Amino acid sequence: MAEAERIAGTIGTPGRLDKALAEASGLSRERVKVLIAAGAVELAGKVALDPSGKVAEGTGFTIDLPLTVALAAAPQAIPLAIAFEDEHLIVVDKPAGMVVHPAAGNPDGTLVNALLHHCAGRLSGINGVARPGIVHRIDKDTSGLLVVAKSDAAHEGLAAQFAEHSVHRRYLAVCAGHPQPPEGAIAGRIGRSDADRKKMAVLPEESRRGKRAVTHYATLRRLRHASLIECRLETGRTHQVRVHCASIGHPLLGDPVYGRTPRALKPLLGRLDFRRQALHAAELGFTHPITGEKVRFSAELPPDMAELIDDAAR
Repeated sequence: MAEAERIAGTIGTPGRLDKALAEASGLSRERVKVLIAAGAVELAGKVALDPSGKVAEGTGFTIDLPLTVALAAAPQAIPLAIAFEDEHLIVVDKPAGMVVHPAAGNPDGTLVNALLHHCAGRLSGINGVARPGIVHRIDKDTSGLLVVAKSDAAHEGLAAQFAEHSVHRRYLAVCAGHPQPPEGAIAGRIGRSDADRKKMAVLPEESRRGKRAVTHYATLRRLRHASLIECRLETGRTHQVRVHCASIGHPLLGDPVYGRTPRALKPLLGRLDFRRQALHAAELGFTHPITGEKVRFSAELPPDMAELIDDAAR
């Protein structure tokens, strides 16, 4: 396998796409779902979008399998900012620029590498050797809090809370312009963009694709051509805050994927050399999966976002 391996064939048993593809390709059904979400499956020359859609017998398909990085992550002595730690879990304030776990293009220097060193390998094994302890993620260039499980019991308890959307997550962000109304809720299904499969997008409500997503926002401070807002997640979808803010015409400053920097703000971002989305996971709260105690943690704004806000307020 160089960069990718391609599986090609025809559907033998008609029916639901993920089930039919699994049977025809020999891959697991869950693996097929992941590949469809990544835009790696084509039917009769067109990208497949819906794993639950129907497919006819004899339909040609191709599946591109990306290069698999199967090596276990190695411990690395990388400094960590720890908000809380006990024998069951650890809450870390991740800096912007740090990837959460190893993957193609980022084999080391990740949060997982640092955690393996700090915890002497004592992390949950539910997600395998490349993602030990990882219950949820935040983007590479988003700073702030995330919780990591040391034991399988803690992992299962935390994962259940994320699935139930009972985890408290409050983000601070700097968006372009001044949202109107100044506070409210953004609701819209989030899934892969039809135009660019590497991006997420808000999909039509009648669409069967994507997942329900709700972000509650409130303006905390009006800045010059921008606003400091807080976002509380009712759900937790990939790039949710970034996609939702962009969808209402107020993308996050510095966002290289979903943002378009207003002309009036380009000198500010250039002067500060601010090149990442202005997004910080400021609060994280949950029920401790072992003790049952309700806990909540907070992380101060990192210096780059604090400087951005101060300069934009002048």
